Formats: sequence, structure tokens, C-alpha cells
Amino acid sequence: MDIQKAKQFIISSARPLELAWYRAVFEGGPKQAVIEELKKFQNPDGGFGNALEPDNWNPNSTPITTNAALICLCETGALKEAADVTAGIARWLKSGDGFIPEKQRWAGTVPSNLEHPHAIWWEPGDNEGEGFNPTVSLAAFLCCVDGGERWRGLAREAFRWLETVEEADSHEVQCFMLAHRMMELCGVTDVIDLDKAREAVKRAVGLAVCREPEKYGVEYVAGPSAFFHGESPYVPEGVEELVKADLAAIDKLQMEDGGFDITWQWYTPYEQEYKQARDWWRPKVTMEKLGFYLAFNGGGPK
Repeated sequence: MDIQKAKQFIISSARPLELAWYRAVFEGGPKQAVIEELKKFQNPDGGFGNALEPDNWNPNSTPITTNAALICLCETGALKEAADVTAGIARWLKSGDGFIPEKQRWAGTVPSNLEHPHAIWWEPGDNEGEGFNPTVSLAAFLCCVDGGERWRGLAREAFRWLETVEEADSHEVQCFMLAHRMMELCGVTDVIDLDKAREAVKRAVGLAVCREPEKYGVEYVAGPSAFFHGESPYVPEGVEELVKADLAAIDKLQMEDGGFDITWQWYTPYEQEYKQARDWWRPKVTMEKLGFYLAFNGGGPK
């Protein structure tokens, strides 16, 4: 990877939020700048929408988009400094909007997505609320700020499931990583055994990571760089060769402008909006690749 070209691409192309994110993570920039930019995507009800996830232009608050805000706060180290933002998130989550009571899960997709430009995977399906994406991380967040037994029970249920699962979805595993990280960061030690849960997350990463490195950066699969945007405590044993393959793919696939491309289409009629979303995604994808590259360029996990 040409590191300087990647950095310049991010600086010149990113939305203000992702630029503040980059500054905070790679240049020691102010976390408050991230918080202020993130607030622009927060609704009066406390939840998040408004194309924070560039694939979904629904302005209304949704569970997945609100989860994306928590990812931003955690990855930039701004979670504890964003009390007004997190208070709003907690208020919205406890309102029940986007929660499916009969399944005790937050929805991954909501009907109002259909009213706005979106990728096809944001359209509600028949199995809504079947998994723990984003329920485990939203419940863990509420364990950190609220502590109610309802949320503690959900978090325990999720991590019990993770300990025995035999296959795992990458997005779901990323939610478990976020959940564990938030509880460790906030010192929540009486909900789950954090050490045991960390090992369960590492095992799940090993299940979810794509074992076909020829697909890295070409097809929509989760190589190691999908999980690790910097040094991480969740790297499982036995992925050293996959890490090397992902690093090689990064070297090969960096574009002339210094950035990286997305590996998906929308499969919906919103062609112009897709082009805009791609422009918004590329700096974020590049930032993720850069973080992975800098952390793992020694040839294996650190």
C-alpha cells in the first residue's frame, strides 16, 4: 500500500464525519470533532438515520444506523466523551421503536427504508429479528448506561449462544466485538465473564472470516481486514496466512487515486444515489484498509 496516497485520498474525499474520524484515529485529532459531526446524523428522538450508513438514505432512526453511531464512537475512542449523544441513543432504544417484542430483538431492517434510496439488503424480509445483529451491541450499550435486567438478560443470552455456535455471520460477529468492547471500556463486569466472552468472540471471528483469499477485495466477503481496523484483542489463532493474503490484496487493489473501491452493488433502481453512496463509502473503506495495514504489516497478527 502507498500509505501517503491512501491518507491523501481520505483527506481529499471523505465526508466531514469520516474526515474527523480519520484525524482522531491516525493523527491524534480531537474526539470532540467526531462527536460534533456525528450529531448531524442524530434525530431529535435520539436515534440515528440520515444516511450515516451510506447504503441507506432513510432519514428516520433505525437500529442498525444507531448501532453504526456506536461503532464510530468506539473506534474513535469518543464513547465516554459523548454523554449527550449516548443519552439520546439510550432514550431512543428504550422507547421501543425498532424493537420486536415477540422476538426480543431489534430489527435489522425497517419498513420505512423502502421509502428512500437504499441497497436491496435494507428491505425487510420474512426472518426479521432472527439473529443478534444489532441486538447484542445495543443491549450491551444499555447495560453500560442503564443496567436494566432486561438488557443484561439479552446480553447474557447472546453470549451464551456465541459460545456454542458452529457458523457465524461477519456482521453479527462485528456486533459481538462491539458489545464486548463497550462492556470492557465501561467496566461492566457483572453481566458476562469478559475473559470467557473474549475467547468466544475470537472463536467466532475464526468461523466468520472467509477462507478463500482469492476473493478478498474482489467479492463481498469478510477477510481479516473486515474485522480488524487496527490492533485488536479478537484475533484468533491460525489466521496468519489469511492476514498475509489480505495484506497482499490491499497492495494489489489500491486504486490510482490512492483509495479503495467497494465490492458491492445496490440492486435497486437508485443509480445516481448509488454513485453518491459509493463516493461516501470509498474513504471509509480506505480508512479501514489503512488501519489494518498499519497494524498487521509485519506479516501476521500483533
